[in-house]
Amino acid sequence: MKKYNWKTTLNNIYASFPEYTRKPIVGIMSNYGDKGCELSPAYYKSVIRAGGIPVVIPPCDDTDVIINTLESIDALVVSGGADLNPLFVGEEPSPLLHGINSERDLSELLTISLAYNRQIPMLGICRGCQMIAAALGGSLLQDIGNIENVIKHSQDLARDCESHTITIDKNSILYNIYKEEKLFVNSFHHQAVKDGGEKLRIVAEAADGVVEAIESTECKQILGVQWHPECLESGKPIFDWLVEQASLFRRAKDVHASTLTLDTHCDTPMFFSQDINFGKRDDKILVDLEKMTEGRQDATIMVAYIPQTRDNVNGVRDNRVFADEKFDEIERIQRENSNYLRIARTPAELYQNKKDGMKSIMFGIENGIALDGNIDNVKHFADRGVVYMTLCHNGDNDICDSARGTQTHNGVSDFGVKVITELNNNGIMVDLSHAAEKSFYDALELSRTPIVCSHSSVRTLCDHPRNLTDDQMRALAQRGGVMQVTAYHGFLVKDGEATIRNLIEHLEYAIKVMGIEHVGLGTDFDGDGGVPGLANSAEMINFTRQLLMKKYSLEDIDMIWGGNFLRVMLEVQCANK
Repeated sequence: MKKYNWKTTLNNIYASFPEYTRKPIVGIMSNYGDKGCELSPAYYKSVIRAGGIPVVIPPCDDTDVIINTLESIDALVVSGGADLNPLFVGEEPSPLLHGINSERDLSELLTISLAYNRQIPMLGICRGCQMIAAALGGSLLQDIGNIENVIKHSQDLARDCESHTITIDKNSILYNIYKEEKLFVNSFHHQAVKDGGEKLRIVAEAADGVVEAIESTECKQILGVQWHPECLESGKPIFDWLVEQASLFRRAKDVHASTLTLDTHCDTPMFFSQDINFGKRDDKILVDLEKMTEGRQDATIMVAYIPQTRDNVNGVRDNRVFADEKFDEIERIQRENSNYLRIARTPAELYQNKKDGMKSIMFGIENGIALDGNIDNVKHFADRGVVYMTLCHNGDNDICDSARGTQTHNGVSDFGVKVITELNNNGIMVDLSHAAEKSFYDALELSRTPIVCSHSSVRTLCDHPRNLTDDQMRALAQRGGVMQVTAYHGFLVKDGEATIRNLIEHLEYAIKVMGIEHVGLGTDFDGDGGVPGLANSAEMINFTRQLLMKKYSLEDIDMIWGGNFLRVMLEVQCANK
């Protein structure tokens, strides 16, 4: 009778506190068979063995079900099964096509796409590998039977037997998992991925060239394998990898729940004339409410960027009006989305908005020609709520010389001296991104309060005049200022395409030179900023994931994510009271 005394087990659960160890939750998409929703036990047993908590996701295309499920899980397994209806990828069915499963296709395509936008780690297995490719822009072979010298990809052996070998790309997640170029796998399929498209790349092939594995080209934790690792003892490392990524993603979500995440520079107002919709996921912009929500980003500083070509255009000085129109538009956007979005002017308002579950926008100005040469306009912009002014852009103006200018003033002009004083008097931060070195040092001496560089990176790592030298960084830190590394590829690497890993390299170098109290993030999204891994606001949680991988503490991450910048903002705003 002992085995039937279930209350003994219940008492054992409550024998000590806490009664459970928190583990990452892995959703597994189920098949649809003759008896309805079904799933091979090997899938969920593999997740449990790797230390995760499996949750079976039914084949359902109800969007409320999908999104609520994705909000609850930390990783996703797309399981095997029948073929994809080729109409979903714009193809007619081949005569060699096998049975399709219409109950699964739409739900899986939607779930994969939404999980991708939310940066949820994914593992696709057999059909699941093909579905990830289909959802993310790749293409499929409806049948591989006509490939020359084809090996038998639909084996008659038991599922726990290996049938052939694959060759693995050494520069891949899969190689990092196994540390081997050759791997024995099983095979139960007649379809395969033909091409990964832009978002996925092929990282393993069989001897006949059939694709056996794909992964993300964008530094995302996405892996698809053509075989069934859940059936093989050698498949355990793949599930270990997935559960490890799920645990990291869960920790990143926890960080965002308690930390204010602020991007100190975005240029989204540049796109206002293109009929954008900030309240939806708009492909024309990198920052909108949907992307901020997907990336768990709390706040951004949107700048009114004043093009250098507007300086005294046709003899008319109307740059203040131009900037005001951008701020008017932001305020209109806020009113249209007032249930989710607020304008903030102070750090206290940012923290209150986060507590209330609201996103925040702050105002900034990029290029001091917004003043139209009138010192009184500093107070005007302070009254509008502007928190910083970038003194110049890619050209000298009447305030100072630019890093891309011609040394008109040999630093800060006489008018610029007055501007910096008035910015101090009105609680607006002086921003020296874009400034020439002489302008930088002049302003550092002139300002009574710490200055900021809202979107600049490290010149030692990427020799660009827009980046700061080590001496500039040290001087900035000594005066209490902050440098916000930026996601513009041209400021991260000289040749090739940068990724989020290069951004982290610049951040860590800046920390080494300046100290962790003087760094942060200013992406320059919608102003040509954005790199693989941190391409838009939806990917902000990837930045946190990278920081956790580098073993930064929660206190460190809080400072990097906005605490340092807001410390300076508070000091500047309080200095004139």
